Formats: sequence, C-alpha cells, structure tokens
Amino acid sequence: MNLRERALPPGWYPQNPRDISRFLEGFPQKQGPGACAAIAPHAGWFFSGAIAAAAVSGLDPAAETVIVLGGHLGRGSLPLFAGEDGVKTPLGAMMIDGPLRESLQKSIPHREDRYRDNTVEVLLPMVRFYFPGARLVWLRLPAEADSFEAGKIIAQAASALGRKAVVLGSTDLTHYGENYGFTPRGRGEEALQWVREQNDRAFIEAVEKGNLREVLERAERERSCCSAGAVLGTLGFAQVMDAGPARLLAYGTSIDALRDAGEPDTENADSFVGYAGFAINN
Repeated sequence: MNLRERALPPGWYPQNPRDISRFLEGFPQKQGPGACAAIAPHAGWFFSGAIAAAAVSGLDPAAETVIVLGGHLGRGSLPLFAGEDGVKTPLGAMMIDGPLRESLQKSIPHREDRYRDNTVEVLLPMVRFYFPGARLVWLRLPAEADSFEAGKIIAQAASALGRKAVVLGSTDLTHYGENYGFTPRGRGEEALQWVREQNDRAFIEAVEKGNLREVLERAERERSCCSAGAVLGTLGFAQVMDAGPARLLAYGTSIDALRDAGEPDTENADSFVGYAGFAINN
C-alpha cells in the first residue's frame, strides 16, 4: 500500500494524537445534517487552527468522502491530485477514494501532486479526527474560472457513484507586509485595520455572494486570497448541491493570534495574514 508521507515540519500542527484531541475538543462535531461544503484557512494551527476547526467540525457528519481542495496554483496551472492510496496523519492514515478520484481524473485535466504544500496537509488531522471512517480526495486547483467547473464535476461524479461527499476548500486571505512584498497601507495598526475592514472584508463579501468573477478578480487585483481556485471549486460544488450562500463563521489575523497568546510588540508588526472560515449548507 502506497501512503503519502507527512511533508510539513513540526510546528504546523500537533504531532501527538492527544494534543490534537485536546485542541479540537472545544469544537464538537455538528450533530444531524451539517454543511455540504466549507472553506477553512491553512496556516499553522497556532495561527488559524481554531478558525479552521470551526469550519471542519460543521461539515455533515454523515459524509463518506471528504474532498479537500487546496491551492497555491496560479492561472494556467494544471490541477494536482495526490496519487497515493492514502495519506498519513498523526491519527492514522486516511485512505483515498479511488473510484471517485478515477472518475474525476477522466474529466479534469491534471498532474500528480508530488510537491510539499500546506494547503491540504495541514487540514488533514482535523478531517481525520472528525471523519475517522471517511475516504479522502486530495486535489489542488488553480486560480482560474475552470476551477468552478471542476467543483461542479466533483458534485456530479460523487452523485453518480452514490457517494455522500462534502468539500473543504482551503485558503488564507491577505498576506500583508514586507515579508510578502505587499504594503499599500504602510505598516502598523493602520495597515491592520485596512486589511480587516477593507481588503479581507471585500473578499469575504464576494464569497458570501457566491460571485465567482469577483472572487477571482479580488484575489488577483487586491491579493486578498492566496488559493482562489479552492474557493471557486467549493462554490461550484455547492451550486450543484443546490446549497445556500456561504456563511462566515469566524475571522481573524495572525496578529490576533499573537495578541491572544500574550505576545509583545505586535503594534509594530510589519507582516501578517488574514484568515476566514465559512460554512455552506443545503
């Protein structure tokens, strides 16, 4: 059996199952019908784990397969599927839904994902925790309109196979500061307020409206999303599932996480990232 090894170094998420359970026990899984799709951030758990857990724990607990849509792929890139039989997590392996992956690969031009990337892996311990018996599809989508169509294909293929499937899209929001080469509002509190109240807020509203063109344009023009393809794929899936609009569950920044932990000198921090979690219900 070919299992994909964990690639992220320690620090991204807990390596001990007990630590994972302690982190997630404050986010009880929804009982009864949950969301058919969600969008979660993909930073290290210290920074965005609580926001991600709010999204993952709200997905439909009856799901047989969880399709995690990652990103970090620009326009013109081919979608990337994990080609292994399963993926290792600290809680045990998650097996790939081979028949669903094979069906999707017939309709979605693709390459095999052979790269180290956080957008899928960092969420997998949460997925394994809340869905211990579910299968997985690992797919990363590029930032282009075809990713919305890929989401629709996922919903149709899952239905044709009789799968009870949910989709989890993965993205962070604005990467602001000198570390990211993006400083349109200087630094400090003024920059943080602009990201929270304008740049990230406008992207969140585009997701809530389900406006795929605006999602893509804001991500490209305003740099308010690092993995727009994952968002578009999630919205495409939700459309076929006849779901309602995306609903914001939680929002924060890496500065908020540092302040909550009592870190000093955050007032002058010159680089930070925004995070949001959404649920999409039928």
